[in-house]
Amino acid sequence: MTGLRKVSRRLHRDLSFFFAGVILIYAISGIALNHKATFNPNYDISRHTFAVTGPIPTRNGITEAWVREHLLRPVDEENAYTKHYFPQPHTVKVFLKGGSSVVADLTTGKAEYEAFKRRPFFGAVSRLHYNPGRWWTTFSDIFCIALIIITITGFTMMKGRKGFLGWGGVELLAGLLFPLAFLFFF
Repeated sequence: MTGLRKVSRRLHRDLSFFFAGVILIYAISGIALNHKATFNPNYDISRHTFAVTGPIPTRNGITEAWVREHLLRPVDEENAYTKHYFPQPHTVKVFLKGGSSVVADLTTGKAEYEAFKRRPFFGAVSRLHYNPGRWWTTFSDIFCIALIIITITGFTMMKGRKGFLGWGGVELLAGLLFPLAFLFFF
């Protein structure tokens, strides 16, 4: 049994160190994804309202040049214009590169700028949860197998009352029952 315990410790240690970075990234991005209702891990979305300056032309007078000057310049986005349209008779919506937009009420002159800025860290790592490609599927399968090996080798590391057949087994059972309770009762 001592030989098995020695091999288990070495395997447990080496796999744990090798996959520690992946575990941390999955854990951090998993927390962000768990709170998608209050936190968007992919984008930082902000809104800014402002008043349109100068005379507002009729719908037919709303040109790209007017949009750039009166709706986009106040929010420093005049070079991000892609197109505009009228979702309602007195409302113009302007689409910008990167997903941002400006909506203006042509009767009141009130405008709202909605800015989408990609979150560099969370946007990248949360993508891993959505299985971005075949190479990641293969790596994820290897990672899952390694987690199983890390868990099984962990069982053999402690012996006696604190090991798998003692208190460790009770903790393992509690750890299994906790997620199963959520699946079936909540």
